[in-house]
Amino acid sequence: MKVIGIMSGTSMDGADLALCNVEFNGTEWSARIEAAKTYPYDEKWRVRLSQLKYQTTELYAKTDVFYGRFLGELVNRFCAENGITPDLVASHGHTIFHHPDHRLTAQVGDGATLSAICNLPVVSNFRRADVALGGQGAPLVGIGDELLFPEYDSCLNLGGFSNISAEVNGRRMAFDIAPCNIVLNRIAREIGQAYDTNGQIAESGQIIFPLLNRLNDIEYYRQSAPKSLGREWINKGFWHIVRDFDQEPAPDRMKTLVVHIARQIAASINSIHGENGAGRAVLVTGGGAHNASLIDHLRAETEAEIVIPDALMVDYKEALIFALLGAMRVKNIPNIRNAATGASRAAISGSLDGDFSKLL
Repeated sequence: MKVIGIMSGTSMDGADLALCNVEFNGTEWSARIEAAKTYPYDEKWRVRLSQLKYQTTELYAKTDVFYGRFLGELVNRFCAENGITPDLVASHGHTIFHHPDHRLTAQVGDGATLSAICNLPVVSNFRRADVALGGQGAPLVGIGDELLFPEYDSCLNLGGFSNISAEVNGRRMAFDIAPCNIVLNRIAREIGQAYDTNGQIAESGQIIFPLLNRLNDIEYYRQSAPKSLGREWINKGFWHIVRDFDQEPAPDRMKTLVVHIARQIAASINSIHGENGAGRAVLVTGGGAHNASLIDHLRAETEAEIVIPDALMVDYKEALIFALLGAMRVKNIPNIRNAATGASRAAISGSLDGDFSKLL
């Protein structure tokens, strides 16, 4: 199948669209990216999505539909720009609520509206079935890491949050480690930048050790997997600590956050693989892979080999994996590993909208 995977992450930089060629030979899956583009959010969309959890039910419902229309229009634009006619769209949507302990996760981007606008079959709403089965509903990329990147001992994503998946004792585990770009970008915006280009702001700063110690003492880091994080947790369990140091220069807070994130990631890698990760290869993707300061600090904290692929894979691996999950859903093959999420069983997850007759 030719599948457009769509990913919108908590870092709020924009919607990632990737045209992927997904194949299944009866026993093995393969997928490759053929074209990709990020469509940045304007300030209106960034504010609306980030503040939607505080709004009325009517505004939530409207945004669900309007954002679905917006994504459908992006698909049409992407297809026109690349001269393509895909078979399927697989859309993650944009997460507004994530409370798996209360069996709740919600992503806007109505699949029916998206399908109507782009006139293509759409798979969306990937997380809810797993959460209904008692799982974390995140991260879902573990099965894609297992099927598409088996040559790596673990796969690390540095997006809004950092998350990792790895094969441990014959089972794929996956969990969120710590916040990443979602907090780094907040500091960058204080000084008029969208993000910390190449980690230059962090490199100009000094570590604030009282802040570092308080962050490292956050209770979440002592919890065992499966576990996941959401934007709500940032405000309740993390950002109030950073705000206590608002009087400190932005570069110093940025440096401290980078060191904190690197140490928590390294601790997870070293715990999973033992022996400080020596001899293990870790594939690193997501926007944080472009942050030279973060990567340098990570390499200093673990003996694992930190492997950064080409820019296309760095930026669009999650969109690629959701294209794979969409194709698996169409074939009625389980696309969520409950060993990774903690659900009671594996799930065939994703809502279908549009005409699938040509794909079945």
